Amino acid sequence: MTDVLTLENLTAGYGRAVVLQKVSFNLEQGKALALLGRNGVGKTTTLNSIVGLTRYHSGRVMLNGQDISRLSPERRVEAGVGWVPQERGIFRSLTVEENITASARPGRWTLEAVYDLFPRLRERRQNFGNQLSGGEQQMLSIGRALALNPKILLLDEPTEGLAPIIVEELLASIRRIVREEGMAAIIVEQHAQQILAITDSAVILDRGAVAFCGESAALSADKATLGRFLGIGGEE
Repeated sequence: MTDVLTLENLTAGYGRAVVLQKVSFNLEQGKALALLGRNGVGKTTTLNSIVGLTRYHSGRVMLNGQDISRLSPERRVEAGVGWVPQERGIFRSLTVEENITASARPGRWTLEAVYDLFPRLRERRQNFGNQLSGGEQQMLSIGRALALNPKILLLDEPTEGLAPIIVEELLASIRRIVREEGMAAIIVEQHAQQILAITDSAVILDRGAVAFCGESAALSADKATLGRFLGIGGEE
């Protein structure tokens, strides 16, 4: 199966500060990767580096075999990078429908396809972004990213601060996006076990470097590694 994304010895950071040190991993089409680690180890910086928001020092970011390391964030979106930031980034003064269609690109993920994935958004389509609950705002953020019809979806802490029932709904939707729709996805998440259950592979970062890279199922059963790098045992 073809690799959608490849990071090769990526070293990057902010200004003079180097956060990532020779980070390498790859992701195939239709697969999901859990990006894990304690706070401050470089998880969000890794996503920001794929998006193009950090200072690049060395290494490569490859998307479908194309080196995008030197492209602007706008060009990376055009190349197929979809991003759901931790802050969600929705337009609070626009309606749900306007949020989804404002930057939509042709492809599988039409307005109706997003509504089919998130029926709550259809019900709220004329509500403004600031009138939505936290869970609905997260659904809208994912819907906006999908409407760009990317090749890969990057999700930064998508379940943070949400009620358990909404978390279950979001995780089921992410699973569908990957398993049924064939989207590649990288998910940064603090709750390791719940995200390992819906991903194929996992990378643990420690001090800006890759400390573990392997199958999610194997990591889920590896209490020693979970305890060492994430501070948890077999269960959370």
